[in-house]
Amino acid sequence: MNEIVVDINADLGESEERLADGSDFELMRYITSANIACGGHAGDERTMRETLMAVKELGVAAGAHPGYPDRANFGRNELTMPAAEVESFAREQIVALTAIARSLGMELVHVKPHGALYHVANKNQGFAAALGRAVLAIDPRLTMVGQAGSTTLETWRSMGLRVAAEAFADRAYEPNGLLRKRTLPGALLDDPSRASEQALNIATRHQVRATDGSELSISAETLCIHSDTPGSAIIAREVHRRLLSEGIKVQALR
Repeated sequence: MNEIVVDINADLGESEERLADGSDFELMRYITSANIACGGHAGDERTMRETLMAVKELGVAAGAHPGYPDRANFGRNELTMPAAEVESFAREQIVALTAIARSLGMELVHVKPHGALYHVANKNQGFAAALGRAVLAIDPRLTMVGQAGSTTLETWRSMGLRVAAEAFADRAYEPNGLLRKRTLPGALLDDPSRASEQALNIATRHQVRATDGSELSISAETLCIHSDTPGSAIIAREVHRRLLSEGIKVQALR
């Protein structure tokens, strides 16, 4: 039987408060990849540096988490703009994080778009290609993280980029395979046992139970836990423990 290997990722560096009180650092103990906000929806030079230093200390892989430049809405609203502008602001954000990482003797491993940008890229291949061009201009070795089953992954792969399919341990899925909107009840799986069960099913059975009880096929190399989900560190700890207890190897993207 082939060994099952999975990465656990989380979006980090998005809150000065969570950095200050140690919440982000505690979450990092149970993940293998960190998607670091780099100045769009959140983050600045100080939070990027502090997060990268923590990531380095814990041996977690670092990646860029570029988002729409819309802090008022935390990058969760789609903005109307041409693909060239998307490419430009994404490149600027990734370059900023790359420079700080290299000043600390680190290299980034991956790029994962944030929020609305992530979801818009799923339905707008022009935007997906713009993000791919931004990454190719900086470092073509970076792995692009996108939603499992999306055409975005094929777009990036066709551009010669490495890709990793992502599924979510702490989010509910609708029967059509989309994530349940955050504004609807039950969108977040903040119960550690439910989140870890979903993570295990994705890793071992390649399935996830949708909100209507149906089973969806899903194949993913990395599982996400959001840092702003209530109890995220506890959720990550339980997901990590459950996967290891079932003989699954948890390691960062390569």
